[in-house]
Amino acid sequence: MAEPQGEQAPLTRRGRARASLKKRATAVTARRTAAAPTPAAKPAAGKARKPMRTVATFAIVGGLVATVALPAYAASTQLPVEEAQTLQQIAANDAQSLVVASDATATELERSSYSATTEDEIAKQKAAEAALARAKAQAAAAASLSAAPPVNVSLTAPGTGEVRWPIHNFTKGRGLGDSGYHQGVDLLAPGGTPLYAAAGGVVRLSSEGYFGYGVAVIIDHVIAGQRVSTLYGHMTYGSRQVVAGQTVAPGQLIGLVGSTGSSTANHLHFEVRINNSIVDPWAWLQANAG
Repeated sequence: MAEPQGEQAPLTRRGRARASLKKRATAVTARRTAAAPTPAAKPAAGKARKPMRTVATFAIVGGLVATVALPAYAASTQLPVEEAQTLQQIAANDAQSLVVASDATATELERSSYSATTEDEIAKQKAAEAALARAKAQAAAAASLSAAPPVNVSLTAPGTGEVRWPIHNFTKGRGLGDSGYHQGVDLLAPGGTPLYAAAGGVVRLSSEGYFGYGVAVIIDHVIAGQRVSTLYGHMTYGSRQVVAGQTVAPGQLIGLVGSTGSSTANHLHFEVRINNSIVDPWAWLQANAG
C-alpha cells in the first residue's frame, strides 16, 4: 500500500507544473489580447465614421441647394420684370425736365417758318433761287431791248481795215486804270446797240455769265504776227450771236450792249491783250481801227 502512494505523488507534482505553465501561457495571451485591438473593434470604428461623412455630405449639398434655390424662389415671388429698354429710352426716362408756368401757348410750326436742312431741300432751294435770278435777268434784258432802237442784225462794222471799232455812236467812259483796277475801256451806249468783232478770229468764250463781266465774248486773233485777244463784256442777256469755236470775220455782229454782271449802266466793257499782256484798248483802237 505504501508504493502506490509513492508513485502517485510524483504525478501530482507534474500535473501541478503543467497547470502552472498553462496558467502563465493563458495570462500572457490575455495580456497580448488586451494590448492589441481585437479584429471586431476596427469594423465598429469604420461604421461610426461612415455615417458622420454621410451627414456632412448631406449638409453641404443642402447648403448649396438653399443658396441657389432661395434667390430663385424669391425672384419668382416678386412682381413681373419690366420689358427690356433701349439706351435711348433709358436716357429719355432719366432726362431732367423743367416745367415753367407761363401764359405761353404751343404753336405748331409751319413749313414756311424754317429753312431747308437736308441736301435735297438745299439743292431745290438753290435751283429755285437760280431760276428766279434767270427770270429777273430775262425781264431786265427784255426791258433793255424794248428801250433800245431797232437793230438790223445783218449790219457789220463800217470800214475795210483788219481792225475795226467794236461799237459806234458811243460816249467814252472810264479808261484803263481809271477808278481803281480797271483793265479796259467803257464805251457807253443805249441798251441794244450792236457790238462787232474788232478783228477776225476764233471765238474762245461765249457765256451768259462770265464772272463780273456778265454776258461776255472773248475772241482770239492773229494780227501782224502777234497773238491778240479782245473781250466784250456786260452784253444783254440772250443777245450773243456767236458760240465758242466759231470763226468770225472783222466787224461781224456778236451781240448787243447791255448792263449785266458788275454794271450799273448800259455800256460795252472792252479789253485788249497782246501776247497775254494787257494794253490800253483805247489807244490800240485809235492806232489800228479803220
